[in-house]
Amino acid sequence: MFKIINKTFIFFLIFLSFSNLYSNEKLIEKLKDGEKIILIRHALAPGSGDPINFDLNDCTTQRNLNIEGIEQSKKIGSFFNKNNIPIDEVLSSEWCRCKDTAKYAFEKYKTFYALNSFFSEKFQKNRKSQMTDLSNFLKKWDDEKNLVLVTHYVVILDIANQPVSSGEIVILDKNLNLIGTMLL
Repeated sequence: MFKIINKTFIFFLIFLSFSNLYSNEKLIEKLKDGEKIILIRHALAPGSGDPINFDLNDCTTQRNLNIEGIEQSKKIGSFFNKNNIPIDEVLSSEWCRCKDTAKYAFEKYKTFYALNSFFSEKFQKNRKSQMTDLSNFLKKWDDEKNLVLVTHYVVILDIANQPVSSGEIVILDKNLNLIGTMLL
């Protein structure tokens, strides 16, 4: 009986590997087609929320990427390069962990305040205006390539209704419909 369970388990693992690969291949093809909005949660920055002494202009007061987060960011950039995924522009939250994710992944990026976190009480008052400004920006965005937005859990959850892990990629069409997610 143990052999049957063991063989079933191995078959299941192989099946999952191929189904995820196929799923990722379909997503890569969609990304190559362009005209997608790509939300990326910043790479691994241990901890939760922002420190009490948080200062937007001082990275030493913020949660920052660790070595694994830097490597994760580089892996994201390599994925886009290796698959020849066209990018119109990369926009990042003003938080250092997002800017560093964008820098290590894509090198060139611009900051956009509407992508900033509103998780902590200090910034919750900004949520409505940020999401309105982000929504208006996305409605006007029109390019044949993809738009990459490096941001935070709360922003992605608000706009895509999708919980995400650090470094996870969420792919939306221009109408903000979920196409899929990837975690490299």
